[in-house]
Amino acid sequence: MRRPAVLSLLAATAALALAFAMPSRAAEEAVVIPAPAMDVAPANGIQTAVIAGGCFWGVQGVFQHTAGVVNAVSGYAGGTKATADYQSVSSGRTGHAEAVEIKYDPKKISYGKILQIYFSVVHDPTQLNRQGPDVGPQYRSAIFTTSDEQKKVAEAYIAQLNDAKVFKKPIVTKLGALEAFYPAEAYHQDYLTLHPNQPYIAYNDIPKVENLKKLFADSYIEKPTLVNASKATN
Repeated sequence: MRRPAVLSLLAATAALALAFAMPSRAAEEAVVIPAPAMDVAPANGIQTAVIAGGCFWGVQGVFQHTAGVVNAVSGYAGGTKATADYQSVSSGRTGHAEAVEIKYDPKKISYGKILQIYFSVVHDPTQLNRQGPDVGPQYRSAIFTTSDEQKKVAEAYIAQLNDAKVFKKPIVTKLGALEAFYPAEAYHQDYLTLHPNQPYIAYNDIPKVENLKKLFADSYIEKPTLVNASKATN
């Protein structure tokens, strides 16, 4: 991921030149996959899912365009509070993954549907400790479960997708119980919406939102549910 603040003129120029040299769409395309055979039972009240799949800008952006999602926040999971900052996490030595906390209404979208979107359009779950141009354990594919039921559903779905061989390689997504989620710095929030023409976003992440609209039309909303807008209404 490129540091969003204070890019040098040389780096910015190089990034723009690279963007113009790139094809119009990212190399990693979405994969059409079946819905999970098992899902979390319907519940009352807002529920939480925490997932990681590469740079959190794109993951957050996709779920901000997903119906039933009340809020999607970029942050860190897997490490301690003391190292939950962008500079530390970028070292790859904190145990943290760049993650997104998704608050959702289970009457409008299920946990299983969130996982289906995650595996289909958000990232490539067969890439180990990397995602596209971003390399390191902080960009790993991971699901941080908040209940035993979430764990069972996620495990069953991974087995289902591997058995069906919907991907060319086995899924390497790691499962683990969520110990804590730490929101990322303010400048990371709503990044896709605020910077749609930034070369990294335009090449790597906008296509993910387009794939959501194409493959999950019933779950797509045009106006994103933004973190800043959520704060303004609270």
